[in-house]
Formats: sequence, structure tokens, C-alpha cells
Amino acid sequence: MSCLRRWSMFGLAVMLLIGFTTSVRADDPAPDAKDAPKADAPKDAPKDAPKTETPAEPPKTDAMPTAVELPPYFSGANPELSEEDKKDQEKVVKGAIWPDPTGSAAGAWATPAGDGKGDVPSKLTLPDVYDRTVHNLFSINMVWTLVTGFLVMFMQAGFMLVETGLCRAKNAAHTSAMNFMIYPLGCVAFWAYGFAIGWGNWYNGAVADGWYASLGPGLSTLSSGAGIDPIKVDGKETGGYKYGLIGTKGFFLNGCDDTGVMALFFFMMVFMDTTATIPTGAMAERWAWKNFFIYGLWVALPYCIYANWVWGGGWLAQMGINWHFGHGAVDFAGSGVVHGMGGVIGLVGSIILGPRIGKFVDGKIHPIPGHHIPMVVAGTFILAFGWFGFNPGSTLSGTDLRIAMVVVNTMIASVTATMGTYFTLRGLGLKPDPSMLCNGMLAGLVAITAPCAFVNSTGAAIIGLIAGIIVVFSVFFWDKMKVDDCVGAISVHGVNGLWGVLSVGLFATGEYGAGWNGVERYAGSAASGLKALAGPAKDEWLQKVGYAYDGVRGLFYGDASQLVAQAINCAVLVVFGAVMAFVWFKVSNLITPIRVPAEVEIAGLDVPEMGAEGYPDFTVAKLS
Repeated sequence: MSCLRRWSMFGLAVMLLIGFTTSVRADDPAPDAKDAPKADAPKDAPKDAPKTETPAEPPKTDAMPTAVELPPYFSGANPELSEEDKKDQEKVVKGAIWPDPTGSAAGAWATPAGDGKGDVPSKLTLPDVYDRTVHNLFSINMVWTLVTGFLVMFMQAGFMLVETGLCRAKNAAHTSAMNFMIYPLGCVAFWAYGFAIGWGNWYNGAVADGWYASLGPGLSTLSSGAGIDPIKVDGKETGGYKYGLIGTKGFFLNGCDDTGVMALFFFMMVFMDTTATIPTGAMAERWAWKNFFIYGLWVALPYCIYANWVWGGGWLAQMGINWHFGHGAVDFAGSGVVHGMGGVIGLVGSIILGPRIGKFVDGKIHPIPGHHIPMVVAGTFILAFGWFGFNPGSTLSGTDLRIAMVVVNTMIASVTATMGTYFTLRGLGLKPDPSMLCNGMLAGLVAITAPCAFVNSTGAAIIGLIAGIIVVFSVFFWDKMKVDDCVGAISVHGVNGLWGVLSVGLFATGEYGAGWNGVERYAGSAASGLKALAGPAKDEWLQKVGYAYDGVRGLFYGDASQLVAQAINCAVLVVFGAVMAFVWFKVSNLITPIRVPAEVEIAGLDVPEMGAEGYPDFTVAKLS
């Protein structure tokens, strides 16, 4: 599940009562933080959590409030109705606060006073001010999520340029059209069924105590799903499952007419579109248009089922609380969910399609160069730019200041990956092929997508460097295996998507992600930075802040179990994605042929498939 804003509910209640805010994030238990949250030791801490001496319980105070009346946006719950009123649908609708189609229930919009109208500061009560603060918080997070989503949507232009440039001129119209058409096809599928399957039970996913939806309480409407072993409280089912499988709320967005849900829908839809377009590059220059068209309506199915398991509170995310494997499957912005899934589908599709005519002759590899390298470079820069929405936007919160770390880590990994590719090519005695350098940068961006929020800049640099090396050898490997990937999508997105997921289990520092996937554990002295403190100094600090929650950390920072969770996640991704893709492409081939006839492939797909040439004013040399 993408990172969301954590609030201390106790701090918020105290602010309403005594007039000051102690709102802090459980994500950053820094040793020098003066206002760190206080929390009880977790009941079900992982067996392999970092060991430490249990500090004495912080002293209690008589000033703690016993009951505070809170605004309805604190819980996201609709008012309780009598059994008789529940039978009256009109009363049910009128009595509901959420979903909120206007956002008016999430705090209050501040309106400057003028001629006696609007807010008069001297007359506002503390709750009035707080309502306006909360509304602004939701507004900032909403705008951040939407704008970063716009950047991700614009990445489609980058994919089109990269894939079209790496294909031959005789297929330019066809390749660019696939990159264009996958957007409306994927969106329709996501709206019809994908969002419901992936995020329909999102609100019932395991979260930390004090967690709060960054886009507003209306997200509480995403509360229906299916799974194994229903979770009960006081004998009543909560809607959550110990092993979540799919969501069931929101088909065609029915019952989800809420501003927060709409923002989440848009952001997650453009993410899915990235997965959908990856196979169009790997399978280009011989994929029949009709078969591609129905693929565009299907691809939301495997993507959203797997996304539910990782981001929708499903069983992979629950490996931490169920099996004590770190914080469960952790994939911040989608190295696995987005890129890995797209790469696996592209791999299976390429195998079933077979290589292009002329690619492998007499057991030898014959490179088929792209027709427009400057186009590829331009597309790569557009993608790199869009990634600054892709990764930090996954906080779903412009008020989560960790976005600065995410941005820097994203940038550093992309440049070290490019350098890694360059020196690998030179070390192999090869020239610095611009298309390979571009794939190197993209490989680094893919790899850092999962760990970007959990690692430091040194870790990001190493992750990117390794990705830049991996992509070179991966491209050569698939060529040797006679798998024809026109643009290197399998290596960039598939192989390095898996590397990115695994890298979380190696390089995550524990500084961020406290309570992720519902795993609450307090940090040990060696793990949390308390190592520098000893004796009375440590005891004094613990008395001030209580128990320090521990974030996501990998093998190199004390938690080998997180690497186990990441490895299981990778295995599930490969097996599930491959099986789904294999069945689909075999079935779809029975509906309409997956590959164009040989004469069409040789002549070029533009006119036979699309009825238009990519370059009608130029003579295109058809060498193969």
C-alpha cells in the first residue's frame, strides 16, 4: 500500500482540548526529536525484530483526557442508525456523511472576511481553526496526488517515443498507436473492474495505530472484499481478512462518489497504464492490432489482483503481521507491482509471439536497430521527468516531507545506473550505444522505485549502479535465449523490477515506514541510532519519548526477514504474472491471431494494420 500520512490520534485529541498541536509522524523516530510519539510496546512484535532491553514504562500523568468529542472526519464512520432506520434506504442515504462528493465534510473551507461575510478571526473558536487546518491538509495532499498523477500520465508520451524510436520506421504508426490506445483501453478496464478488485477493500488493510487516510476519511468507503479467515472484533466481522485476496467495492465506481476516492482512482489508474504499455515495446513489430486491442481490456485483471496483494492490504502485505517476515511485502511505488508485472507479461508474450523475421538466422543474432535514436533520448528524458511524480507521488501526501528524500534517491539512482551501463559497455569492449545508455537510466529508475523511500542516498547510488550493469547482461542473455524484445523492456522493467523489490530487503535503513503494513515494533539500541547513547543518557531519552517505532529495514541494517518477504514477493510475481499471461495469450490467440502474417510483417505494419504510414513523405528502407 502506498505510503499514507500517519497522525497521532492522541495528539490530535489533546490539541482540541488544550489548544496546541502535538501532531507527529510515527515514521520518523529520530533520537533527537523532541516531540516523538508515545506508543505502547506492540502486542505481536516479530520474533526476529532487533533485540533490545525493554525500557521502563514512561511515567503516566493525571492530565490525560478520558473522553473527547471529535469531529466525524476523525473516524470516517457514518452515524449509527437504528435497525428500523437501516431498513429505510432514504434515511440511510441522508444519514451518511461518507462518501462525500464535494469534500465539504472534511473540515471547513477558510473564507476571508469581507463586509461582515466570511471568517472573522477574532470570532473563530479553536475547533473552527482546526477544521480549517484539516481541510487545508487534505487540500494539499489532494493537489499533490493529482499533480504527480498528471506527471505519470505524461510518461505515456515518453514510452511512445522510446518504443517507436527503437522500432523500424515501417512500423512507427503501429507502435505509436499501441502506446496511445492502451491509455483509453486500460482506463475503461480499470474503471469497470480493476479499481474494485485492487482497492475495493483498501481501507480494511492492516495499518499502524493512529494511521489516518491522507486524502480524507471518504476513503473509508473502500471497505468490501474477499479473503481467507475474516477478522473479528467483539464477535463482529470488521470487513478485513487475515489473508486478503481481492476487493469487491467500486465496480464502475458505484458507491464511491467521494473526492478522496476519485483522487486515488486517478493516481492508481495512470500507474496501471505504465504496466499495460510495457509489453507493447517487447512485442512490437509483429503483434496483431486486434489481439492487442482485447489485451488492453484484460491487462487490468492480473495487475489489480497482484496490486491488491501488495498495495490493497492483501496477503503479501500481511506477511509481516502473519508470518513475522519484516514489514511484509514492501514496494513503495511499484518496482514489482507496476514494472515487474509489465516485464513478466512482456516476456511471456514475446515467447509466444516468437522473434521477428530476420532476428535469429542460422543460430546467429542479427541486431535490428531502431530508426530514430534522438527520439529515444527525448523519450527517456520525459520518462525521467515523469518519475519525479511516479515515486514521491506515491506518498499520496504533499505534507509528508520524506518526498524530498524520495526525489533525491530517484535522481541519484538514475545517474549511477547510466554510469554503470556506460562502464559495463566499455569494459566489454563495446561502444557506448545511446539506446543502451537510455535503457541503463530507465533500469536505474525502475530499480529505485520500490526502495526510494526507505534507503539513503548511498543505498540509492548502489542500487542504481547495479541496475545499470544488470540491464546490459540481461539484454545479452535474452538474445542468447532467442527471446526477441524489440526495446529491452523485459530487461529494464522485468529483471530490474525484481532487483528493485529485492533491494528493499537489503538497503532499507529503518528510518522510514514505521507501522508499515500494520507491523508495529520498537527499535533496538543498535538499530535505531540509540547506539550512540549509553547509560543515563539513553534512559533519559526513552523516558521522554517512550517506545521508538522501527521502520522498514533490510539485511544490511539488521532485519534479514525483510529480505525473505521481498524474495517471496518476487517469486509470487513471476509465477502469477507468467501463468496469467500465458493463459491469456493462448486464449486470445484463439479469438483472433496474436501475430500478423509474414508478408505484413515484412512490408511493415503501418498500412496493413493502421491504414496510415508513420512517415508518408519519406522513402522508408525495408531491410528486413
